[in-house]
Amino acid sequence: QGLLVASGGGSVQAGGSLRLSCRASRHTYNSYCLGWFRQAPENEREGVATIDDDGFTSYVDSVKGRFSISKDNEKTKIDLAMHSLMPEDTAMYYCAAGPLCRLTPDTYKYFGQGTQVTVSS
Repeated sequence: QGLLVASGGGSVQAGGSLRLSCRASRHTYNSYCLGWFRQAPENEREGVATIDDDGFTSYVDSVKGRFSISKDNEKTKIDLAMHSLMPEDTAMYYCAAGPLCRLTPDTYKYFGQGTQVTVSS
């Protein structure tokens, strides 16, 4: 059964940084693709970053150059380092795991419980 527990969210001012971390069960971590999604109130859930089994990463255009996804095979965790944060990055962030590496949530089998990121101007 999939298990993903996210942490690291918080409140920062624009221009600040946060690092999100997601611990996964071994079974979930062994999914081909791991990723981070976010959802702001009244918005659809959108893909932020993905990393596949070979370490290949992809990002939504709005975070390229600012966010970095990484994974730790020994600790079975997925991190999202976020820099130069902007108010529009404010959302609930979710880690996810699934068989296909796309920035669309419908291809992911497991989602964590979410961690809130709030960026003030």
